[in-house]
Amino acid sequence: MVKSNKKSETTEKFKKESEQADHEKYVLKLYVTGMTPRSRIAIQNLQKICDEYLKGRYELEVIDIYQQPTLARGEQIVATPTLIKKLPEPVRRLIGDLSSTERVLLGLDLKPKK
Repeated sequence: MVKSNKKSETTEKFKKESEQADHEKYVLKLYVTGMTPRSRIAIQNLQKICDEYLKGRYELEVIDIYQQPTLARGEQIVATPTLIKKLPEPVRRLIGDLSSTERVLLGLDLKPKK
Protein backbone atom coordinates (compact mmCIF):
# COMPACT_ATOMS: atom_id res chain seq x y z
CA MET A 1 0.00 0.00 0.00
CA VAL A 2 2.83 2.38 0.83
CA LYS A 3 4.49 1.74 -2.54
CA SER A 4 1.39 2.69 -4.54
CA ASN A 5 0.97 5.87 -2.49
CA LYS A 6 4.60 6.82 -3.17
CA LYS A 7 4.10 6.03 -6.85
CA SER A 8 1.01 8.25 -6.89
CA GLU A 9 2.97 11.10 -5.26
CA THR A 10 5.75 10.72 -7.83
CA THR A 11 3.23 10.76 -10.68
CA GLU A 12 1.59 13.92 -9.32
CA LYS A 13 4.98 15.61 -8.88
CA PHE A 14 5.91 14.74 -12.48
CA LYS A 15 2.59 16.13 -13.76
CA LYS A 16 3.07 19.41 -11.88
CA GLU A 17 6.65 19.79 -13.14
CA SER A 18 5.52 19.05 -16.68
CA GLU A 19 2.71 21.61 -16.49
CA GLN A 20 5.10 24.19 -15.06
CA ALA A 21 7.57 23.55 -17.90
CA ASP A 22 4.73 24.05 -20.38
CA HIS A 23 4.17 27.55 -18.96
CA GLU A 24 7.77 28.73 -18.62
CA LYS A 25 8.71 31.93 -20.37
CA TYR A 26 11.39 31.61 -23.03
CA VAL A 27 13.91 34.39 -23.58
CA LEU A 28 15.48 34.09 -27.02
CA LYS A 29 18.09 36.16 -28.83
CA LEU A 30 18.67 35.72 -32.55
CA TYR A 31 21.89 37.19 -33.92
CA VAL A 32 21.84 37.95 -37.64
CA THR A 33 24.08 39.70 -40.17
CA GLY A 34 21.97 42.44 -41.72
CA MET A 35 18.84 41.58 -43.65
CA THR A 36 20.41 38.97 -45.90
CA PRO A 37 18.20 36.22 -47.34
CA ARG A 38 19.63 33.76 -44.79
CA SER A 39 18.85 36.17 -41.94
CA ARG A 40 15.28 36.70 -43.15
CA ILE A 41 14.73 32.94 -43.48
CA ALA A 42 16.02 32.35 -39.93
CA ILE A 43 13.73 35.07 -38.55
CA GLN A 44 10.70 33.67 -40.40
CA ASN A 45 11.45 30.09 -39.35
CA LEU A 46 11.90 31.05 -35.71
CA GLN A 47 8.78 33.22 -35.68
CA LYS A 48 6.73 30.34 -37.08
CA ILE A 49 8.08 27.90 -34.47
CA CYS A 50 7.52 30.36 -31.62
CA ASP A 51 3.97 31.13 -32.75
CA GLU A 52 3.12 27.44 -32.90
CA TYR A 53 4.94 26.07 -29.85
CA LEU A 54 5.49 29.04 -27.52
CA LYS A 55 2.49 31.26 -28.20
CA GLY A 56 2.27 33.97 -25.57
CA ARG A 57 5.22 32.76 -23.53
CA TYR A 58 8.33 33.94 -25.28
CA GLU A 59 10.40 37.06 -25.68
CA LEU A 60 12.41 37.31 -28.89
CA GLU A 61 15.09 39.87 -29.61
CA VAL A 62 16.64 40.00 -33.08
CA ILE A 63 20.10 41.56 -33.00
CA ASP A 64 21.91 42.69 -36.13
CA ILE A 65 25.62 42.28 -35.43
CA TYR A 66 26.42 45.03 -37.96
CA GLN A 67 24.44 47.51 -35.87
CA GLN A 68 25.41 46.15 -32.44
CA PRO A 69 28.85 44.49 -32.73
CA THR A 70 29.60 44.80 -29.00
CA LEU A 71 26.63 42.57 -28.15
CA ALA A 72 27.90 39.96 -30.60
CA ARG A 73 31.39 40.09 -29.08
CA GLY A 74 29.95 39.82 -25.59
CA GLU A 75 28.06 36.66 -26.56
CA GLN A 76 31.06 35.33 -28.54
CA ILE A 77 29.07 35.02 -31.76
CA VAL A 78 31.29 33.46 -34.43
CA ALA A 79 28.65 32.58 -37.03
CA THR A 80 25.23 33.86 -37.99
CA PRO A 81 22.38 33.32 -37.71
CA THR A 82 22.84 32.18 -34.10
CA LEU A 83 19.93 31.63 -31.73
CA ILE A 84 20.63 31.75 -28.00
CA LYS A 85 18.04 30.45 -25.57
CA LYS A 86 18.72 32.37 -22.35
CA LEU A 87 15.76 31.09 -20.35
CA PRO A 88 14.69 28.62 -19.20
CA GLU A 89 18.09 27.23 -18.37
CA PRO A 90 20.26 25.61 -19.55
CA VAL A 91 21.47 28.20 -22.05
CA ARG A 92 21.54 26.74 -25.55
CA ARG A 93 22.95 27.91 -28.91
CA LEU A 94 21.71 26.96 -32.36
CA ILE A 95 23.50 28.03 -35.51
CA GLY A 96 21.93 28.16 -38.96
CA ASP A 97 18.74 29.22 -40.69
CA LEU A 98 16.58 27.22 -38.22
CA SER A 99 14.84 25.41 -41.07
CA SER A 100 14.75 22.08 -39.20
CA THR A 101 11.82 22.49 -36.83
CA GLU A 102 12.68 19.23 -35.09
CA ARG A 103 16.26 20.39 -34.43
CA VAL A 104 15.09 23.78 -33.13
CA LEU A 105 12.52 22.15 -30.82
CA LEU A 106 15.20 19.82 -29.48
CA GLY A 107 17.52 22.79 -28.91
CA LEU A 108 14.76 24.64 -27.06
CA ASP A 109 13.92 21.55 -24.99
CA LEU A 110 10.43 21.37 -26.48
CA LYS A 111 8.47 18.37 -27.68
CA PRO A 112 6.85 18.30 -31.11
CA LYS A 113 3.06 18.45 -31.19
CA LYS A 114 1.44 15.16 -32.11
